[in-house]
Amino acid sequence: MTSTVERAFQAALYADTDSALDTGASLLAADPGADAELDRRGQEFVATAWRRGWQPADVVRIVRRELDDVHARVLSALIRSQASYDRPRGPRWRAQLDELAAEATEAPSRTDRFSYATTVLELYRLLLSLPGIEPLEEPAARHHPTSDSRMLTRIRALLAKAEATGFPEEAEALSAKAQELMARHSVDEALLAAGAPAADAPGACRIGVEPPYEQAKAVLLDAVAAANHCRAVWNEPLGFSTVVGFEPDLEVTELLYTSLLVQAQSAMAKAEAAQRAGGRRRTKTFRQSFLAAYAHRVGTRLAAAAETQVSDDLLPVLATREVAVTDRLDRMFPETTTTRLRGVNDEAGWTEGSQAADRAQVRARRPLG
Repeated sequence: MTSTVERAFQAALYADTDSALDTGASLLAADPGADAELDRRGQEFVATAWRRGWQPADVVRIVRRELDDVHARVLSALIRSQASYDRPRGPRWRAQLDELAAEATEAPSRTDRFSYATTVLELYRLLLSLPGIEPLEEPAARHHPTSDSRMLTRIRALLAKAEATGFPEEAEALSAKAQELMARHSVDEALLAAGAPAADAPGACRIGVEPPYEQAKAVLLDAVAAANHCRAVWNEPLGFSTVVGFEPDLEVTELLYTSLLVQAQSAMAKAEAAQRAGGRRRTKTFRQSFLAAYAHRVGTRLAAAAETQVSDDLLPVLATREVAVTDRLDRMFPETTTTRLRGVNDEAGWTEGSQAADRAQVRARRPLG
């Protein structure tokens, strides 16, 4: 005999119409005994997403983009339930699960069974539609994970304070301290690699690049990645970039990109306010041009700083690492294309964005070696 869940799935999951969704939700709402199987099947969909290359943060990000917060809460509960049946994963995966657990406040309400069933079916439809993507195999365990974790926690805290304060002098001091710690972090890792040439293999992570103005954001992330000995490949349809590099450089890339993006958005809001105060109304083209100029100028500053950061004795180490990163990237993405920024035609936006990039806190790393 066909179960209620199977009949609901046949009605709702493979037909993209509201009436089909209502039929499936009605079947589930009328049968409380189907709840356990419905959850079990959801865990199976989650496990299938993992086999297709997705990670917890990836799926949560796309669900939040395509659906609503209630769907994300249902998904979070499924991921946490499925984790107990999953194989052992690496530190990045565990960190994503820990973040989901920390964000979990309460289970999704089931007081309205029809609404809950509709939410679940909408979520399952999306999970079924996820394409296969490049799997991210995590590198071997780090040499000193405890000290790394503490260092990165300090850097995150400093950047968060810099982004939150309304006092420019305080923001500069906090950002400078964060950059100093980033540099120390990189120096320690490079020296470790110099003493042990057979170091870890490069890894990869995915960083969300969300609309609006995602092209300019992808350019900014690419510039930050390159300055930190990483490479980035943007997946526009799915809203993320895959960054390939050694683990400490991946961590710094994610931190610096996030900080620069927050600084850009704050500066853009102030620039728009000044434009309005002067009686000039700006549109989407102002923001697009602002962020494009910001990304371009930050990239120029980072590239110029990177040219003077490495001492001669560490050049062979970094060259070896660059070859390893490029090889990993080519294996993951044998075919890539380039794209050009569109809609960058607002002179005021470009000027304001360039000036904001000059003011952004992008301190050069101390020389390696």
